Amino acid sequence: MINAHTLNSLIGSDVIGSDGHKIGTVGQVYVDTETGAPSWVSVRTGLFGMSETFVPVDEADQAGAELRVPYTKDFVKDAPRIDADGSLEHSQEDELYAYYGNGSTGAVGTTVGHDQEAAADTTVGYDTSGPTTDDAMTRSEERLRVGTEKVETGRARLRKYVVTENETVTVPVTREEVRIEREPITEANVGDATRGPDISEEEHEVVLTEERPVVAKETVPVERVRLDKATVTEEQTVTEQVRKEEIDYDDGAIRPDRTDRT
Repeated sequence: MINAHTLNSLIGSDVIGSDGHKIGTVGQVYVDTETGAPSWVSVRTGLFGMSETFVPVDEADQAGAELRVPYTKDFVKDAPRIDADGSLEHSQEDELYAYYGNGSTGAVGTTVGHDQEAAADTTVGYDTSGPTTDDAMTRSEERLRVGTEKVETGRARLRKYVVTENETVTVPVTREEVRIEREPITEANVGDATRGPDISEEEHEVVLTEERPVVAKETVPVERVRLDKATVTEEQTVTEQVRKEEIDYDDGAIRPDRTDRT
């Protein structure tokens, strides 16, 4: 059950929509100044939680570190953008109630900060003059809550295509050429030389051969290629303005004029 005693546990809780998807995280809790009951929470959405949208908690349910609301993420993100600084005006609540369709406005909600350490008490401790305030003033400041979210930055795919290129290979080849050899008549070859008629006409034929390159192609596998992912961790610097309250004091003493006169 969500009540004034569970306010601290709401801050930073994950807000889960009716479809089971995370909408964002609780940034601030707004309570009814008359009853002290939580009425609205601001939900931080978007990259680094920089956007803030209001959601009513009258039908919300707190389950551990999660706040479940009966709305989808898109519906919450489309809610009226209201920049409430410290409290919600009646007109702002009217606009929100009209969007969510969950009743009419009550007392104006007052915010409970991110780093509040004690449960909200609507009878003391608020920084407005009146009978319900105590003798202390609360100083608050904004602090950055930086997180990360995964977003798709691109897609890589493998594609195989065919290219044609020229390849030059040097191949040694041989060929036969005609060469005339002359030898004198000697006692060793005179018999062969005088065999046959003394004078005649003759022809001798020699067959010449040569080698020529022959090209053939075959397809062979050369490598396998696959896609893989590697996680690289790097540091990025995020700069954002934060506000904080400073407290001065005035003791109200009247100081005499110390100017010397002659």
